[in-house]
Formats: sequence, structure tokens, C-alpha cells
Amino acid sequence: WDNADFSRGVGTTFYQEFSTLNTAKPPFVRDVEAKVRRYLRSSYSAAWTLKITWEKAPVYAARTDTRKTITYQAVLTTDGFRSYILMLYQDGGMQWDYTRLTSTNVLIGYT
Repeated sequence: WDNADFSRGVGTTFYQEFSTLNTAKPPFVRDVEAKVRRYLRSSYSAAWTLKITWEKAPVYAARTDTRKTITYQAVLTTDGFRSYILMLYQDGGMQWDYTRLTSTNVLIGYT
């Protein structure tokens, strides 16, 4: 989650934690469980989920252009034995012009 630059006061980052062990699951967690089941074809029941949102994040260095922003999320979830991450991007995908970054070795996702 590199190369976002919030130093100019544009964009924000926030998170929400869902501890759902032995509690009722909100719709968001049920949706995450459904995605894990569908994509991985396995049974899954979340015990804990963390949603991190980068909203209208400008690319580093924001001093050059704060008009091109992106909203994206990382959702970390575990049942206590297996852990997953969902990377979610706004419609249209990455909006930053990667050809203007200081490094063009760009990866969307995680390794």
C-alpha cells in the first residue's frame, strides 16, 4: 500500500474491525465470507475481519498532482486457522498514471 501521499490534506485512510467470534455477523462480513467461499470453493466462517479503506488517495508525490486519486480497500479476514486478503479497487481499476511514478516497477495486489 505504497505510493499514496496524504501530505497535502487530500484523501483519507480509515479502518473498521469486525470481531465476529460468537457474535452476529454484519452484512459486510457475510459478504466477505461469500466471496471467499465463491473464489476459493471452500467453506469459510470469519472469526475476525479488518477493512482498511484509502479514499481519494493521491499518488506520491502529491505536490505534483492531487487531481488523480484512487479509492481502494484491503480486507483481511481469518477464521483462526486460515487467513485471506481481498484487494478491492474502485470501478475502472487503478487511476494513477504509473508511467509518471518515480519507479515504474508497479504491482497491484500483494506478494
